[in-house]
Amino acid sequence: MKTTVIRHCLIGLLLAAFIAGCGGAWNKESTGEYVDNTVLTTKVKTAIFNDPMLKVLQINVESFKGVVQLSGFVDSKKAADRAVEIARSVTGVKSVKNDLVIK
Repeated sequence: MKTTVIRHCLIGLLLAAFIAGCGGAWNKESTGEYVDNTVLTTKVKTAIFNDPMLKVLQINVESFKGVVQLSGFVDSKKAADRAVEIARSVTGVKSVKNDLVIK
């Protein structure tokens, strides 16, 4: 009986530790957030690539907790503004940080 109680307590502690390990903090992503941001990054990259004005591979996209960062090189301010506009239009994007450089 005592062994069973101890075993159940240990299993409960292990489950609690596992669940706590999956949660995110302000500076870290949980597993679910990581997957969501990977999907978000892919959606923004695809939208930018499919735009006739921006069909370039020189725009890098990264996401963290719904904030999308655009970096890389574009030919004009108009192209940079268009990339930001497209990124903002993607569902799930909370904000866009524009670090694009006009060459």
